Amino acid sequence: MSLSVAIITTSTRTPRVGPSIAAFVKSILDEPAKANNITLSPVDLADFKLPIYDEAVVPGMINPAQADGLRFALSHSIAWSAEIKRHDAYIIVQPEYNYGVAGSTKNAIDYLMHEWKGKPVAVVSYGIQGGSFASEQVSHILGKMGLRVADTKPLLKFEGGHGPELMGPMLKGELGEVSREAWKEGKAEDIVKAFEEVVVLLAAPGTEGESAK
Repeated sequence: MSLSVAIITTSTRTPRVGPSIAAFVKSILDEPAKANNITLSPVDLADFKLPIYDEAVVPGMINPAQADGLRFALSHSIAWSAEIKRHDAYIIVQPEYNYGVAGSTKNAIDYLMHEWKGKPVAVVSYGIQGGSFASEQVSHILGKMGLRVADTKPLLKFEGGHGPELMGPMLKGELGEVSREAWKEGKAEDIVKAFEEVVVLLAAPGTEGESAK
């Protein structure tokens, strides 16, 4: 049976280029995924419209594996929990805003605990400088939560800084061709390597928080 790896777009504000970048990542991984009998499943956080966490109990108290345990009460929480639970691993595609993790990313992470605890995850960040601060922060958070984080963390730096090559396409929700071509040449190998580390972790389940080493 094919395993499922979710490619999660975590940007939610508009205009946003996140879906285009997630699609780019998927295009790089389509062949490696097929070779490993893995289904890549696009997931767009914006579709779930998560407010700041508003359930009456904390996520750690809700374990979907326990038939008689506590459950989420609100429709957005139920939908997000079910989506994350059904995948075997994740690739988080995240922006860096103001030198740190986007609020949408952190809020989505904070909604859940048991649904993805122990599962493999790769972190792909993007931004004017590639998103290194956001990558470090999210990798630390997910590792401490018990996910197994791939060692390779691709950083996708927009070409041309704040210039028209970035801002023009971004206002249309598109990834500029200059950045796209530069990433194909310089970052595709990192993206594939991160995915291969996820595959290794999927094949050898281990201790929560373990890396791909």
